[in-house]
Amino acid sequence: MKGTDKMSNLVAIVGRPNVGKSTLFNRLTQTRHAIVSDEAGTTRDRQYGKCEWGKNEFSVVDTGGWVVNSDDIFEEEIRKQVQLATDESDVILFLVDGHNGVTDLDEAVAGILRRTKKPVILVCNKVDNNEVYLAAEFYALGLGDPQCISAATGSGTGDLLDLIINTLPKNSEEAHEENIPRFAVVGRPNAGKSSLINAFIGEDRHIVTDIAGTTRDSIYTRYDKFGFDFYLVDTAGIRKKNKVTEDLEYYSVIRSIRSIEGADVCILMIDATRGVESQDLNIFSLIQKNQKGLVVVVNKWDLVENKDVKVMKTFEEAIRSRFAPFTDFPIVFASALTKQRIFKVLEEAKEVYKARTNRVPTARLNEEMLPLIEAYPPPSNKGKYIKIKYCTQLPNTQVPSFVFFANLPQYVKEPYRRFLENKMREKWNFSGTPINIYIRQK
Repeated sequence: MKGTDKMSNLVAIVGRPNVGKSTLFNRLTQTRHAIVSDEAGTTRDRQYGKCEWGKNEFSVVDTGGWVVNSDDIFEEEIRKQVQLATDESDVILFLVDGHNGVTDLDEAVAGILRRTKKPVILVCNKVDNNEVYLAAEFYALGLGDPQCISAATGSGTGDLLDLIINTLPKNSEEAHEENIPRFAVVGRPNAGKSSLINAFIGEDRHIVTDIAGTTRDSIYTRYDKFGFDFYLVDTAGIRKKNKVTEDLEYYSVIRSIRSIEGADVCILMIDATRGVESQDLNIFSLIQKNQKGLVVVVNKWDLVENKDVKVMKTFEEAIRSRFAPFTDFPIVFASALTKQRIFKVLEEAKEVYKARTNRVPTARLNEEMLPLIEAYPPPSNKGKYIKIKYCTQLPNTQVPSFVFFANLPQYVKEPYRRFLENKMREKWNFSGTPINIYIRQK
């Protein structure tokens, strides 16, 4: 799979608390990430995962985590989450509980969804095979045929997936030339993403204000100057100004999903005046999950009083320690406003893109790594000694991937993998790109 896939599609799950959104999320993504309990309002963290069905792949977002947990403001919160889902996703799954029938909240959500232009699939959960009659009353919501499923047992989910795939929009995106790198600029609201892009392009294509969340939608810009040629993807900000600021923080992650999935290298902007915040870490973990290249830009460096080398060093170390164990990425101290070092950012992003496509000849790889492995072998397990005899790089992968052949691959644990990775990073330039290491049976 080359990194040429277009922006992936986003499916959002909405519905009132406790109808089984997280259970369905776990079912679709085949994980158990979302914590499930009978208590309403359990899902806290924003859930995001990928679902594969047949040859298709899409991203799933469980909006349940956006609700602030308290009984009286549920309605308001749900309204917000539905709004967000309708703004951002391609298909909306509206989940209702077959056993409870239609509630006021369901009607309120349906009222919003009827107005949206996006395709909505009404999913009636907690319905086992012989109880299909339960779904009849949901026709009253005016959202078409309810799809009966049981997220807990998995019955009916195959049909649902088929329906989702058929409903997803076909990629009608404007044709981007394939082998040109795509750089996404991501970061918290107000870290200076649009200012950076404007500084690159040299014109105010994006509206910049001091109010966080001014940018509207993801914008592709072809950039072809000074010997660089790439697409810039800017992340959307927030649409409505009157929304309270804490929402901004939440929503910036969902907004980043698309741009990260559509890019090869992500330029993560951090505000020098605020340091690394949890939001930055959320976006960083999305970049990691999607295995994209990374350049960290510490923006607004012009506002920092003390700029000596020592301060830079401390700042750098602080960033790397927060993002550990992945620490091998370039950090640039820049200012979009004064245009200080902004070309350095592009140079680094270009280097990271090169590193993603780096090929190490097998002979060289074995020559360097085997003596190392011999000197520091994997720790023996249950009295068995692990021998790694040969390694090679896999062809045509999205990020550099290496296979090490061992006699007992199951005993090679994470720390040793990390050791191999670090040694490879020392010898070859993989700065800013993730590396996959597989241990296979010899």
